[in-house]
Amino acid sequence: MSETTERTNTNASTRSRDEKRTTQQGRRGTDVPPGMRGDITVADRVVAKIAGMAARDIPEIHKLGGGMARAFGAVRERVPGGGSDITQGVSVEVGERQAAVDLDVVVEYGASIADTAGDVRANVINAVERMTGLEVVEVNISVDDVHLPDEEEEAEQGDRRVA
Repeated sequence: MSETTERTNTNASTRSRDEKRTTQQGRRGTDVPPGMRGDITVADRVVAKIAGMAARDIPEIHKLGGGMARAFGAVRERVPGGGSDITQGVSVEVGERQAAVDLDVVVEYGASIADTAGDVRANVINAVERMTGLEVVEVNISVDDVHLPDEEEEAEQGDRRVA
């Protein structure tokens, strides 16, 4: 039985947010324990949110998302009620029993990129597998930028209208 997967970019989702993928096929019948009866479905966006939160748990990760995604995210945060999108910089591919995750990250200056990527990969795999029951086959990480300590100070000073 072949497993079909479909690439989902949750930042520019073209599918309905309610679309779900079957993650585990349950069994039916009275001879099956109650905890094993029925199917479990998890929306692609759920996997993306779990992966985004798990990646952000690593202290050396400053932000998620490429340049344009971060720019749109900054605008969205300034709009009242806009909030931030936890799935920014996260793309997932979800099948019936497996998932693959792609992350675009900004790493803090001074952090070992290889060690940070390993920590992110382990945290994302553990969180997604524990919470969904899916097997995570890969976590691809693209480091788009390095956050320098003085970048925030300059941005904050530039935002002030009155000294």
